[in-house]
Amino acid sequence: MSETNIFNQYMNKTNTIVKNKKILQSTYVPENLPHRDDKIGEIAEILSPALSNDKPSNILIIGKTGTGKTAVVNFVGNELKKICEMNKDVSQCAFIYVNCEVVDTPYGILYNICNQIITDPAKKIPFTGWSIEKILSEMTKIVEEENKIFIIVLDEIDRSIQKNGDDIFYYLTSVNDVTKNSKISIVGITNNSKFTELLDTKIRSRLSEEKIIFPPYNVEQLKDILYDRAKEAFIEGMINDDVIPYCAALSAQEMGDARKALDLLRMSADLAERNGDSKVTVAHVKLARSKIEVDATTEIVKTLTDQSKVVLFSIILNKEKGMEFQKTGDVYTTYKIVCENIDMSVLTQRRVGGLISELDMLGIIHARVKSFGKAGRTKEIELIIPKETIQMVTGDELFVNYLNHKSRKQTTLI
Repeated sequence: MSETNIFNQYMNKTNTIVKNKKILQSTYVPENLPHRDDKIGEIAEILSPALSNDKPSNILIIGKTGTGKTAVVNFVGNELKKICEMNKDVSQCAFIYVNCEVVDTPYGILYNICNQIITDPAKKIPFTGWSIEKILSEMTKIVEEENKIFIIVLDEIDRSIQKNGDDIFYYLTSVNDVTKNSKISIVGITNNSKFTELLDTKIRSRLSEEKIIFPPYNVEQLKDILYDRAKEAFIEGMINDDVIPYCAALSAQEMGDARKALDLLRMSADLAERNGDSKVTVAHVKLARSKIEVDATTEIVKTLTDQSKVVLFSIILNKEKGMEFQKTGDVYTTYKIVCENIDMSVLTQRRVGGLISELDMLGIIHARVKSFGKAGRTKEIELIIPKETIQMVTGDELFVNYLNHKSRKQTTLI
């Protein structure tokens, strides 16, 4: 067997530009968070009663992507852990973080919380197989035994609520109804300014949270953030003076998104290293920007099967008729009409339901299961792709004849 390996040529490559790539990751939590001292202080003040074994208020943090919400909350959480470890006179707290974009079902969220608390591998909660009632009962018992205040962070919480409803808030707040030694406080993070409108009135009342709004960064603030990271990440002299101002200016145009600014800087450095260049330049930033701007959703839509495209096209048609939220039956009715007009075989409603679930997993639609009691359950479907992608779908040659025929029919009626 040959000892050559496709990675050999990269293993011996000297890293001449970046000395610590981790610092350029948007998930990295630095020791200093420029221009967010006020938000750090505000969150710390609200959570500080936990150090006296009192339950803090629930918090809802709202802000656009890249405004520092997650970084600030994790920074405060790290500080909370430090003071609990160093000062034995304060009450012990537990800081638990769950990313609801990754774990979005109520069972998954409860499972994740429980297994962050449990230290004995033999007592870990199984990934599947339990009822919600059983895992909630076990979680209540585990929390009470710990005799702590639990700060539970639910990041991207709107992703779970849109798909599964707001039961997770009921489950978590109900733990406080029966525990005496321990209590739970919830910190929700969302980029949806209308998030509370998604919640049932009773849930809003149970939460009674304090809201903290994170504004976008301006260009000068973005420069400070990038300079702070670059100082630690880059070898001195390996980045041109105009690179960071250019990254900041581009990202300021994108609603002050620090995450995009960091991605631009990181990818620019990667491109410079791959090309064997001695410094990062504006030319690298321009190339990085073009790569980042390739819309991943559009690329995914291009690879869909014809049947999946017809299902998506049917959802688009229904939305154009004014259906913001559609049921599986609505989609299937339109789907059959489209198939008949383009001479495509019609799948069963069950199979179309499966294709709808696949579109949901790909992030092209939101398909939230909704219960109608004795009438059964169905999916409530919402289209979430941008206009450019919609135009690409409706312009597909698969549907051109259908749309032309529809247009001619309407003209004849007029």
